[in-house]
Amino acid sequence: MRKIHKFVGCLLVIMLAFLSPTACAAADNSAVDAAKAFARSEAWKAINAGLADSATVAVLDNGVTVYAEGFGMADRLQSFPVDKNTLFNIGSISKVYVATAIMLLVDDGKVKLDAPVVTYLPEFTMLDERYKDITVRMLLNHSSGLPGTVGPNSFGYQYNTDIYREILDILAHSHLKSQPGELAPYCNDGFTLAEMIVAKVSGMNYIDFLQQRIFAPLALKYTGTGVAERPEKNLLVARHYTQDGKALPLEALSLLGSGGLSATAEDLCRFADSFSPEGHHVLSPAALAEMKKVQPPAFAGKLHNPNSTFGLGWDFAEIPTLKAKGINVLGKNGGTGQYSSMLITVPDRRISVAVICAGPQANATMFSYGLLKAYLSAKGLLPIPTDSVAMPVKGESIPVELKAYEGYYIHGGVLAKVSLDQAANTLNMYYTNGNEEVKMLSAIYSDGYFCDSTGQHYFTTVDGRRYLVRHDINFNLDGVEGEKIEQLAAPKELAVGLDGQMWLRRNAKVFEEWQNMYPYVMPSQRLSSLPGYVDFGGVKKVTGPETAGYAVANMRDLSELSFFKQEGEQWAWLSGFLFSSAETAKSCSGDLVKLSIGSRGYNEWLKIDRDAILSFTKPDGGRILAFDPEGNCKFDSIIDHGEVFAAAGSFITFVGNPADTFTVQVR
Repeated sequence: MRKIHKFVGCLLVIMLAFLSPTACAAADNSAVDAAKAFARSEAWKAINAGLADSATVAVLDNGVTVYAEGFGMADRLQSFPVDKNTLFNIGSISKVYVATAIMLLVDDGKVKLDAPVVTYLPEFTMLDERYKDITVRMLLNHSSGLPGTVGPNSFGYQYNTDIYREILDILAHSHLKSQPGELAPYCNDGFTLAEMIVAKVSGMNYIDFLQQRIFAPLALKYTGTGVAERPEKNLLVARHYTQDGKALPLEALSLLGSGGLSATAEDLCRFADSFSPEGHHVLSPAALAEMKKVQPPAFAGKLHNPNSTFGLGWDFAEIPTLKAKGINVLGKNGGTGQYSSMLITVPDRRISVAVICAGPQANATMFSYGLLKAYLSAKGLLPIPTDSVAMPVKGESIPVELKAYEGYYIHGGVLAKVSLDQAANTLNMYYTNGNEEVKMLSAIYSDGYFCDSTGQHYFTTVDGRRYLVRHDINFNLDGVEGEKIEQLAAPKELAVGLDGQMWLRRNAKVFEEWQNMYPYVMPSQRLSSLPGYVDFGGVKKVTGPETAGYAVANMRDLSELSFFKQEGEQWAWLSGFLFSSAETAKSCSGDLVKLSIGSRGYNEWLKIDRDAILSFTKPDGGRILAFDPEGNCKFDSIIDHGEVFAAAGSFITFVGNPADTFTVQVR
């Protein structure tokens, strides 16, 4: 009888091991311990360094969360710690959800990936006739040629309910920066149009479609709109704080498809698990296979090493360093004004990891990648990394033909000057405003690369364009780091004077983050070292007396510029952002100033003519921001209160609804 009981007991254990995924996971305690040790070290390192306010991580294995933990305080004033159910905005990881939504419509037979976008959005138009060649697939793999990010009033503290109309209007006055399908610099605009397609074709509100077709079937109970707009008031949200400890308002991104969702790390992993063969699926096998493919543009394969591995919505449909070891992954990162996030999944192994941090300076991408490698190594799926010491790089003579690459580049959205020091065998790069220069890179030439602490760099020419390329040894991927601005044989000039001029943002909304894309107080100038180019919210090539366009093609978030007169005043249109000359600001006279918002709703400006202490009154729902003469924000009524010192030459802006009246007391 005892032997029979022992046999039944063993059989029960074996059956439970097959029936219960948690029992399977329990066998990997060493891997879970490795994940915990790595996550705790990285999370506290980021928090203690001031790069993150808080963080959350999760690891899912075989459909079960084997590790989830929060770090830091979600709310400092209430002393609420982050736990595994705390909400964070996930930024561009939202792109995978809109790509999945599109593929659901493909499965439904309502959308074709290679059909033109105008088939489903006939209201979408551009000044550039090539827009008719943009396909739905190109929206999802960044190869549409669209400008990058249509930004006015889309980042802030509540949703802009008129965002679709505003975006379509801005694109209708815009050009493409490249032929559709040719290049693939990162592009938010495509996913915004994809969101519109989902809403238009399904006949549903976009977030309702996600809830019905993705969130509910996958039991993603913590996933939804951005943290500022979540209806569930009992959910704990991880807040972001300014450097001096002030809590910023909760963040909402109106571009839901490209970056506006929130979730927990555990929910991200559960969503990623739907791409595993044994996971719970919402997509057909054919749709899943399509989303796992690398979706290259025509530019792919023209650099020294693999470059774009975009999938449909995914940043990585493969990582070459892991693929070489038999590990196939999908990955997507995200970054907003307040959060940093990364999701990586190994579908064939049914393993996923996610990291989200409150704090845009945190590097959730490398955090998550390191977490995945630590977990896989402990499971015996990757070699355990060993520390190695490399010999210092010895400089070699720079080939003379590389001198042709000296000059000015668009690098990270700003103007950079590149020079080669033949005596020292180094590449030097300086950020510049056309006058002052600040060194940001010095790399020594060796074995065909310029090497420094950030990686390996090299020059190349593709299809007539000159590039500075960075090789990332972590991923074994090349990325275009900068594109050279070519000298013009017949440069054109603007009829509007820009040198020494300041411009003031006029179509801001109360809920907008003032840090969004462009400063509210914008300097401008002609570039004497680059005839035919100007700097106004980035370098532009002059195309006519009142217009300037893209200076390069293969960089993200480019914009166009045009000037116009409004009631006799000089105004500028910067891809939807409206500015007026600083001369339109009202002068401060007397000790009490009253300002009212006009019928068009444009924010008004006051210029302070002397050093002064200011105090304000404003209507409910109004907002006041104070900027020093250089354009640095010194006061924002959304988080600041009381008086503020304003140096002579400071600018004050008043944001509200038509007829709203503000007062300024000056002493």
